[in-house]
Amino acid sequence: MARIRCVILVLLSAAVLPLGLEAQQGGSIVEEADREAVFTIGTNYPNPFNPETRIPFELHDDAFVDGRPAIVTARIYNALVRYVASPTALNHPAGEGTPVIDLEYNFPGRHELYWDGRDRSGNAVASGIYVLEMTVNGTTRFLRMYVSK
Repeated sequence: MARIRCVILVLLSAAVLPLGLEAQQGGSIVEEADREAVFTIGTNYPNPFNPETRIPFELHDDAFVDGRPAIVTARIYNALVRYVASPTALNHPAGEGTPVIDLEYNFPGRHELYWDGRDRSGNAVASGIYVLEMTVNGTTRFLRMYVSK
């Protein structure tokens, strides 16, 4: 499964490199197979960033099936499609700084993620392009982010 995800990320990165301007102007990069409107990702700000960024996203009513919470996972990959970090949740009932890995959100609306520009070991990442992979209830979207040092 991890190998398939890596291949998809590499192909997606190659296919959407010309869309960098769109991503900077407020568009999000969407995987073609995911047409469901369970959530949207806004452009991270600032973009490019150094050393930290915030990533707004919106959970739609369709993400809350039968009154169950939406399950959100966010991962950040580098240009070599290596897992770098998971952003943390801002203003979440689980507490500030909670990693967004299978995190439950109980209500629709605008939410926000935070990334301090560090990898899982706490080291500052290098300048370059990073891809946020966000999954809500099995629906995945991607967003390209730029680190500038």
